[in-house]
Amino acid sequence: MKKVLTIAGSDSSGGAGVQADLKTMLANGVYGMSAITALTAQNTQGVRMVQEATPEFLAAELDAVFEDIRPDAVKVGMVASPALIHVIADKLKAYKAEHVVVDPVMVATSGAKLLVDEAIEVLVQELFPLAEVITPNIPELSVLTGAEIADEFAFEQAAKKLAAEAKVNVLAKGGHFAGDASDLLVLAGGEEEKWYRGTRVANPNTHGTGCTLSAAIATYLGLGLGIRDAIVHAQKFLNHCLRHGYAPGLGAGPPNHASWIAKRVG
Repeated sequence: MKKVLTIAGSDSSGGAGVQADLKTMLANGVYGMSAITALTAQNTQGVRMVQEATPEFLAAELDAVFEDIRPDAVKVGMVASPALIHVIADKLKAYKAEHVVVDPVMVATSGAKLLVDEAIEVLVQELFPLAEVITPNIPELSVLTGAEIADEFAFEQAAKKLAAEAKVNVLAKGGHFAGDASDLLVLAGGEEEKWYRGTRVANPNTHGTGCTLSAAIATYLGLGLGIRDAIVHAQKFLNHCLRHGYAPGLGAGPPNHASWIAKRVG
């Protein structure tokens, strides 16, 4: 069995963050592990409190995992401070981690920035070079490039700019556009970009979709797929879970990860 590590925040409601990542990994037949960067007190209606891990504790988590159960792939999600980003980058380099997927969780659904400028700079300089692919959505792509993204042309230009400047493969997620959701893969090496055209699922229960997609990409990379095929399989998985999404609480619920397990068993 392949092993995949998520480095991200905990969502007490189980819909996003580490919980969504571990469900994604289990559903796709790999052994999931976690290093928690922050505890969040939240539910389907919002976040009430965040308690960040100390750099020392995060370092101990990563050492404990890598020294005993080496991951075949790593997903990095919410990291709020420069100190924690430093720790993650140092450990990934020290252990020569493979198949790293970075989901730059930088902008809240409300549009508020979740990272100070200093943390964004450290993320770009230290974590992006270690990634096989990064997965920004439109607001995050705008923050990273300084571009106003109002249409598909601006979206494509911003993704190309980020890939060239940060020297990293970029899967730019177009879900914030109205209409059908299409993503764009731009490779740092300058190869022809690839569009992944998708049909939007009419389901308001989308809490944790970004976490789920990036964790699925890491999972399929860990299973030995190339980047393009890993994205295809990850999107197929997310689309299925969205079609079977549900609302366990009073607000927006998550994709239904268990529906994929039922599909596989059936």
